[in-house]
Amino acid sequence: MRDLLTRRRLLTAAAVLALPEAAFAQGDPAATPACHDGDEPTVRQTDGPFFKPSSPPRADLLEPGMAGRPLEVSGFVVSRACKPVAGALIDVWQADDTGRYDNQGFRLRGHLFADAAGRYTLRTILPGAYEGRTRHIHVKVQAPGRPLLTTQLYFPDEPRNRRDGLYRRALTMRVTHADDRMLGRFDFVLDLG
Repeated sequence: MRDLLTRRRLLTAAAVLALPEAAFAQGDPAATPACHDGDEPTVRQTDGPFFKPSSPPRADLLEPGMAGRPLEVSGFVVSRACKPVAGALIDVWQADDTGRYDNQGFRLRGHLFADAAGRYTLRTILPGAYEGRTRHIHVKVQAPGRPLLTTQLYFPDEPRNRRDGLYRRALTMRVTHADDRMLGRFDFVLDLG
């Protein structure tokens, strides 16, 4: 019995020691962003034909009965000087799991704001790819009273990345898997002058 307790304690200790590294690898938004003074700003991209203004305020785009693998995207909004951008607007829209956009309503569309430390977390689903495009999420990010950044976020190891003329490696999220959901991490760097 004593050997079993020792083994159990050893396994528990190993699991606890592995938590911080695993949490960071999974995109834990509590981790400090890895930026350096003077980092290049996030690459701009087109908003495409499917943007709709006046999205609802919500950080959780999941709806009852919605098909698709759950995805949580988190990170920071910071300036080129690595300062958090409190209250930054993050407006998102994406295709559903079959690659279709809701152009009638606001399904898989919404906006949220970064907290005082510049952190944000979005809950959605893995978007489907469609003809000519790899999987992606459209994003507009804006510091209060400053110019708008429009861009797109991409997924690593997607076969269509190489064939999509808009894909940029610098906009690829770090992604890990946890149970039935995916965890993505992306830090936006705004050029605030």
